[in-house]
Amino acid sequence: MCGIAGLIDWGASFGKDKLAEITLEMRDSMIHRGPDDAGIWGNDSGSCALAHRRLSIIDLSADGKQPMCNEDGTIWVTFNGEIYNFQQLRAKLIAEGHCFHSHADTEVLPHLFEKMEPARLKSLDGMFAFAAWNERDKRLLLARDPFGKKPLYFSEGPGWFAFASELKALRSVPQFDSSLDREALSLYLLLQYVPAPLTIFSGARKLPPGHYLEADFSNEGAPKVRVVQYSQFSPSEPNTKPDRVTEVDQLGRIVIDAVEKRLVSDVPLGAFLSGGVDSSLVAAVATKELGRNLKTFTIGFEGSSDSEHIAAREIAEHLGTDHYERILKPDAIALVDEIASRLDEPNGDSSCLPMLLLCQHAREHVTVALSGDGGDEMFGGYGRYRDTLNEEGNWPRRMLRKVGMGDGWSASSAYLSPRWLIFQPEQVSKLVRGMPDSVNHTLLEWTEILEDSRLPVLHRMRKLDALTYMPGAVLAKVDRMSMQVSLEVRCPLLDSKLARFAENLSVDSCWRPPSETKRILKHLASRYLPEEWMNRRKLGFGLPANAWSKDEVISLTKELLLGSNSKLRDYVDANVLEGMVAKQAESNCFSIYQVWPLLILEAWLRKNTS
Repeated sequence: MCGIAGLIDWGASFGKDKLAEITLEMRDSMIHRGPDDAGIWGNDSGSCALAHRRLSIIDLSADGKQPMCNEDGTIWVTFNGEIYNFQQLRAKLIAEGHCFHSHADTEVLPHLFEKMEPARLKSLDGMFAFAAWNERDKRLLLARDPFGKKPLYFSEGPGWFAFASELKALRSVPQFDSSLDREALSLYLLLQYVPAPLTIFSGARKLPPGHYLEADFSNEGAPKVRVVQYSQFSPSEPNTKPDRVTEVDQLGRIVIDAVEKRLVSDVPLGAFLSGGVDSSLVAAVATKELGRNLKTFTIGFEGSSDSEHIAAREIAEHLGTDHYERILKPDAIALVDEIASRLDEPNGDSSCLPMLLLCQHAREHVTVALSGDGGDEMFGGYGRYRDTLNEEGNWPRRMLRKVGMGDGWSASSAYLSPRWLIFQPEQVSKLVRGMPDSVNHTLLEWTEILEDSRLPVLHRMRKLDALTYMPGAVLAKVDRMSMQVSLEVRCPLLDSKLARFAENLSVDSCWRPPSETKRILKHLASRYLPEEWMNRRKLGFGLPANAWSKDEVISLTKELLLGSNSKLRDYVDANVLEGMVAKQAESNCFSIYQVWPLLILEAWLRKNTS
């Protein structure tokens, strides 16, 4: 796992030395993403510079140094991620006459993309964000993996184009527009994160998951830039009902393959282990099927009934892993500033804190960790899926009329509620003095996904979460917190073959009323673990209730958000904000899920805006 950056000068006239200086500053603002090595390449004309920070995982020698080029130096690549099928790709490329000088997975890319053909992205099995520069044709290709496991930001300014693994790196470029994006702010208040393609800054965009960007700098004037989607998770109901045993067998083979290829590493490797099905299955396959003596890691919270460490300990003992456990007593209030300082873009997910603590714990022993991320979206595991499906079609007509649904239940009204949105659109609209038209359009797009009658409701929810919540909140949280401590995290349940399998799952394979979610995954996991463990209460990974007190949180909220030094007040209606804070102080109205994103946003604004 690494950090990448690049700068193309098509009219800014930086000069070769200044171009290199800016690119080096971009690169080294991300040293935590790659503390082991660093590299930079610039062309003779001073129009392009590519940079790389390296966390060495495969081929630890100097031969693995980036940026890398093909044989004649016409294609240069800077890459972040892992290509799991690089050995197969390498063998094909060698058969075609290509020469390799390293054993790193990165080196397949400059050969594979010699003709800058985006169609070849579909041959990559892995997690990635990379840039390929064609020196002969002055063309740039940026690409991001199908689920958005690795981040990639880009920006355009007067005479220049830049990209980087982190948003803050782009702030090193002269005349970067760091003004706050009003559309992004509105979406953050709705979701607690900023979804692609927006970023919190007006001057930058995220390349969305499963997309590539092509830019042609061969002619005078502004480059021709286009962003194209090449992959999307599109669940659908199968035409025939599969045999359950056969289907579980097929899934088992895919999961074994997915875990096995993620065990390839030239540095110490372990796995996160919670009390849940997803991480337990990954650890079970690694130990029981693949014979690995696996190190597993969990954190627990002192005095909390919501802590998963007891269940994780039982699973570790059952699997015989080398288990490392740390019990903590986190002080959420004291750590607001700490979390905000770790984020290059605000993320109000309260599980950022325990994720950082878990990554710090694991990094003391390993450089790579397997996780169970993706299981909920792939197999329909969220409690909000269960609640929405149980509600579907069961409301009396009088209740539907009472909430404005007429005589019909609406999947979008049920899901785009406090189950999924942090604040409701009408609340956000008042706070930002009128919702931007673009945000209303985005809300309409989400509604259309949820109202697509061609699909069962479960598949609609899975599709929306894979498009938005998973890359915007879950995977962004994992990447940012793990890379803060230079830890690579791999997600077997987001394997490309497994995703194609999950797309074709029936509702019945995922869900049985009234409460059994992820049915097929639990059937598979029960081959390795006691069946009664499969339906333990899902605890999640957020802040435990004893990490904060309502009085302390409200006090801090009033101090930060309503005080004279408040930054958020500069962007919202101060009277509406004061009313929202006052409402949180009322009995039975307090929600840490609403207050925490506001606290993180305010702390982030204080560190990142003037």
